[in-house]
Amino acid sequence: MTLPVKSALVFLLFCCTTLFASDWPQWRGPARDGHVPADWTVPVALPAAPKVLWHVPVGNGVASPVIADNKLVYLDNRDDKETVHALDAVDAKELWSHSLDEVHRDNQSVPGPRCTPVIDADRVYVQSCRGELQCLSLVDGHEIWQTNYVKDFGAIYIGEKGKAAGASRHGNAGSPIIDGAHLIACVGGVGASVACFDKLTGNVIWKSQDDTPGYAAPVIATLAGVRQVICFTSDAVMSLNVSDGALLWRSPVKTGLGRHATTPVVVGDHVVVASFTAGLVGLKVTRDAGSDPPQFQVEQDWVSNDSSINFSSPVAVGHYLYGPGMNKNLFCVDIDTGKQEWSQTGYFTTSGGQVHAGLLVMSHNILVLTNEGQLVLFAADSKSFHEISKVQVCGANWCNPAYADGNLYLRDAKELYCVRIMP
Repeated sequence: MTLPVKSALVFLLFCCTTLFASDWPQWRGPARDGHVPADWTVPVALPAAPKVLWHVPVGNGVASPVIADNKLVYLDNRDDKETVHALDAVDAKELWSHSLDEVHRDNQSVPGPRCTPVIDADRVYVQSCRGELQCLSLVDGHEIWQTNYVKDFGAIYIGEKGKAAGASRHGNAGSPIIDGAHLIACVGGVGASVACFDKLTGNVIWKSQDDTPGYAAPVIATLAGVRQVICFTSDAVMSLNVSDGALLWRSPVKTGLGRHATTPVVVGDHVVVASFTAGLVGLKVTRDAGSDPPQFQVEQDWVSNDSSINFSSPVAVGHYLYGPGMNKNLFCVDIDTGKQEWSQTGYFTTSGGQVHAGLLVMSHNILVLTNEGQLVLFAADSKSFHEISKVQVCGANWCNPAYADGNLYLRDAKELYCVRIMP
């Protein structure tokens, strides 16, 4: 699979990206939901031997790559530093690199960055495990502004010691989110579980709540007619007003050591999260009619222990959720009821707690990158599992791939790849 770069392929790729450029600038794609936009071209089947347009060696890390304006940004461990790199997405030429922070170490994986960067216009936002947040120039990597969660907000970073939970134990892994002129991040500290920054200056717009962050990325969605930011912390699922950080609703989810890593999935007025021990949890959010300010109620609609997820993030198609389970399976769950519609094994051979999959919804199908480096394309069908095609593309990984212009950008423990999956 590690084929040399051919000049003709590079020229063809350059032409395609110039004419039909598309960006994957943040965690889980343009809408942060794992969906490839509906107007993008996607494969109806995987090629038997996908072309590797380029591959480059990388240091340790599990942060996913992102791409915008033909610039690909990724993080890795270089000389015990979390390091940010920008490449030309066409030929993999390094444009710049920037040292972010000292590397975090624990027993969960090899030491290296865990938080996917965010590209917004000519800037890229990067967050280290130890709580260093920086805004860098996408052009040359110079620092524009920075803040530190421990020094500036009183967040606690202990590492893998004692009963430390959530981000204080295994580091800050939830990728911040852009909201117009603002950047919202799960920070930690008293009164600063979540903070909103002016994305251009780093000035704090608001901060809210006392929870220790989990490992899940925040999302912004409209529930019961109100736009809100939803965070899965080490203690709860909670929702804040995007304009001032006021608490809208909160549903406790308490587990040992706060191992909460799945990105919340929002479908209608339902919110779905999952953890190693709490299972798959469906929440229903309602609002009192005519209340001003809005008054919300949240209730735990259902819990499915058969569909537990450790640290992958599932995707939704219609009112059905698809994800990788602790039983080394792929599954489909009805979001309205929590009922598991089907379960399919055979794609994971590792222990259940190590099962990971990066999922992308591609039109009527779902693409999976397994933790063992296999791509699987299957139908987004709630009635039964139907595999369309599969192919091995890389080694062991915990990566959510980026997709742009028919190319898949992904990493394993040793290399970063650009793989052509369109004919």
